[in-house]
Amino acid sequence: MRQAKTPLFSGLLEHAKKNPIQFHIPGHKKGMGMNPTFREFIGENALSIDLINIAPLDDLHHPKAMIKEAQELAAEAFGADHTFFSVQGTSGAIIAMIMATCNPGDKIIVPRNVHKSVLSAIIFAGAIPVFIHPVMDERLGISHGITNNAVQKALEAHPDAAALLVINPTYFGISGDLRQIVRTAHNYEIPVLVDEAHGVHIHFHDEMPLSAMQAGADMAATSVHKLGGSLTQSSILNVREGLVDVGRVKTILSMLTTTSTSYILLASLDMARQHLALHGRELLARAIQLAETAREQINQIPRIRCVGPEILGGPATFAMDPTKLLIHVRELGITGWEVENWLREKYQIEVEMSDLYNVLCFVTAGDTEEAIETLVNALRHLSIEFAHMNEAEPLTVTLPEIPVLSLSPRDAFYAETEAVPLVEAAGRITTEFIMVYPPGIPIFLPGEVITEENILYIQENIRAGLPVQGPEDESLQTIKVVKRQEAISG
Repeated sequence: MRQAKTPLFSGLLEHAKKNPIQFHIPGHKKGMGMNPTFREFIGENALSIDLINIAPLDDLHHPKAMIKEAQELAAEAFGADHTFFSVQGTSGAIIAMIMATCNPGDKIIVPRNVHKSVLSAIIFAGAIPVFIHPVMDERLGISHGITNNAVQKALEAHPDAAALLVINPTYFGISGDLRQIVRTAHNYEIPVLVDEAHGVHIHFHDEMPLSAMQAGADMAATSVHKLGGSLTQSSILNVREGLVDVGRVKTILSMLTTTSTSYILLASLDMARQHLALHGRELLARAIQLAETAREQINQIPRIRCVGPEILGGPATFAMDPTKLLIHVRELGITGWEVENWLREKYQIEVEMSDLYNVLCFVTAGDTEEAIETLVNALRHLSIEFAHMNEAEPLTVTLPEIPVLSLSPRDAFYAETEAVPLVEAAGRITTEFIMVYPPGIPIFLPGEVITEENILYIQENIRAGLPVQGPEDESLQTIKVVKRQEAISG
């Protein structure tokens, strides 16, 4: 019953009950020094534990008491050797993973569709990315994960890589064969880092994909706040000893973490861990049942499809999270963005994400049968309202060629720059990120050589009406490149 304990939250409550006179920050002093309207809305309970790392409450940077015990309980719950709390979100944990394993000039093997925090970490670390294209689902217009075969080829070509990063599961809830990928990397004694932002819950139910720790990965940055019940911005970093220097992980985390850590966020991690450890299976069973009910009913609606286990069977579609409702709307003749706005305006429904052909909804134990019924009824109404529309023309989602990396992303990012017309930029080294949705995979990253082919790719997507993101010039008439140094004549 160790998992029933909540040392951090309980310790905060005990301290608050003593009602000490505070001559320390935060300056609102239990809310009495703040705007009274905000104080009334937030409430006395929350403000009473909005505290700082004073001696009785331990210190996230050097935990020796309640935080140390809370992190040890989390490690036990997630099957890790060590678990570290993050108040910098999963982005902070991802950056820590990469900076703890990569020195300047080190190679790191990563999927091309990584989160921007991975690319930020590569710049901070001075690492050299070796990209693997994810598997594309051309019908849905989304990217899945990477395959073990692609990982094997990358490792054969770059056996000196410092780390391999894998997304498990993807944003859409799809996982590759992570256990096999881990075995392949470990054959080269290369640590596997996992972006588990959308997978905190998968560890606690056997109908879910394997979690990073279950698959034998070395580190996993995991968003407890996304689907695990803690407050926004609170995450964890799970670590397995062996190929990773745990002491260095601690040092990097401390360097990246504010010294004014939020005890409300930390307490929410402690309580979410307890809830998942004690009740995770039943919570997920309920979420799965609600999602399956929704999926079955949505798939009876004309011209709308909710993706299910039929998507499985490929090397990059090894398992799926059934609580993710990926709703495909191309046959309605309207975009996913239009569906998102229609649901908001007509039914006050907010979805997680939309793109050209899909909307994505997350189902958790926090949902109700009434909420699911409202969603299904809204989609029935949607189907009737747009019954007159012709099916959208199929979009051929192609992947651009990965350009040659001429400078490290860090050197390019800090280089002196100049803006040049995009149509004249071939052969120059970009200092900006450019990506198109779908599929949301970068076309250019800092340090890469701009090619004529990829300029044409960008222009074709703009003409198709797809959003292009990243550059400072949102019209994409110009792009920033490394400035050429003119020779000085005597």
